[in-house]
Amino acid sequence: MALQYDLVVIGSGPGGYVAAIRASQLGLKVGVVERESLGGICLNWGCIPTKALLKSAQVFEYLKHADEYGLTAGQPGFDFNAVVKRSRGVADGMSKGINFLFKKNKIETVLGTGKLLAPGKVEVTKADGSKETVEAKHIILATGARARELPNLPIDNQKIIGYRKAMSLEQMPKRMVVVGSGAIGVEFAYFYRTMGAEVTLVEFLPRIVPVEDEEVSRQMEKSFKKIGITVMTNSSVEKVDTSGPGCKVTIKTQKGEEQVECDIVLSAVGVSTNLENLGLEELGIKTDRGRVVVDDFYKTNVDGIYAIGDIVPGPALAHVASAEGIICVEQITGHHPEPLNYQNIPGCTYAQPEIASVGLTEKEARDQGLEILVGKFPFSASGKASASGSKDGFVKVIFDAKYGEWLGAHMIGANVTEMIAEVVVARKLETTGHEIIKSVHPHPTMSEAIMEAAAAAYNEVIHL
Repeated sequence: MALQYDLVVIGSGPGGYVAAIRASQLGLKVGVVERESLGGICLNWGCIPTKALLKSAQVFEYLKHADEYGLTAGQPGFDFNAVVKRSRGVADGMSKGINFLFKKNKIETVLGTGKLLAPGKVEVTKADGSKETVEAKHIILATGARARELPNLPIDNQKIIGYRKAMSLEQMPKRMVVVGSGAIGVEFAYFYRTMGAEVTLVEFLPRIVPVEDEEVSRQMEKSFKKIGITVMTNSSVEKVDTSGPGCKVTIKTQKGEEQVECDIVLSAVGVSTNLENLGLEELGIKTDRGRVVVDDFYKTNVDGIYAIGDIVPGPALAHVASAEGIICVEQITGHHPEPLNYQNIPGCTYAQPEIASVGLTEKEARDQGLEILVGKFPFSASGKASASGSKDGFVKVIFDAKYGEWLGAHMIGANVTEMIAEVVVARKLETTGHEIIKSVHPHPTMSEAIMEAAAAAYNEVIHL
């Protein structure tokens, strides 16, 4: 006999588990199908464990520069396996936390791989090959994504690895080539360089972190070169020879081909959605360019079936998936939620310096023909940044000159990922630059830079 629920969620990442908990809060009986570990990639192999690795790198960096703070720390060293073990422990703890939340909210977990059989019906294949049928009036697909593979860069998890293997290597590589300079590539490039590896970062486009504001990209490249990362833009990896003890990487640049030798090549060229073997074709569920087509409330073209997270159009970010999951179940339960504003989604990169941004870049605003006011405040003029020894970077804000609308903010520096939420909330509330200037910010803090940048846009800045 089939298991019966009001809602079944396939996938327990930050989209799936949040949707399940919110649905339970709203009175639905919920089952979640998960083939691996609760929390999905984000908690187990993405957002959380990478931040644990990056924290170890940051502490190691502090130890190496202890004398700059008037401290003596001796000759700092590290146990790479212990660093990895701490990261895995943090991830395991978070996954157990989701298990606790499921029990608290009376959500049942069905272990196995889910496939749609029909509207309202899911077949779950267990690890031992046995099958079980689960039925529900509503089904949410939240199957996420995996590392994308390039044809000339096949991942073997020995010498050519993806992000998952990059956070659980058995030994520290001496030399590494990182292909792709989005958030994943940049974070691992920083981590391995800080821990002592020689790192070459290869980016096909003209600048690293290419989705960010151009000034942020330039600052990041400058900061990376300062710590010894070799940055190669307008470049592509043509082939990797893994026949010897290491890798010989052939890189095509504007000046011709170069060969770089290394121990490990990390492919960080984006993600591919997990849509295979879900039963989408059999049920006629529409997809477009590898994403499920949904309406503003994540309903597919088939009644009772919804999709959220990385498998639908929009940024492939954990916090986006969570927001989509909540909106989806609130609509299912008749609560009339507001559609998500995809123009007000913050993006964060957690290397050092950190990057955080939301809204339009300066170029995007100008390309739209908008008359804008731009303000910029460098952390070199910040008292808190000087006291903490983190003077690299700046806050840049963009306002519409006519109406004062806050069009975008772009930050690079220490702790800016903790500061960007101020801008997200202010934009949600349709706050103007003058309201930010007149909102008293605590001194000394890094967040003062937001107020100072806004003041700079209106020629009222005090500390520049």
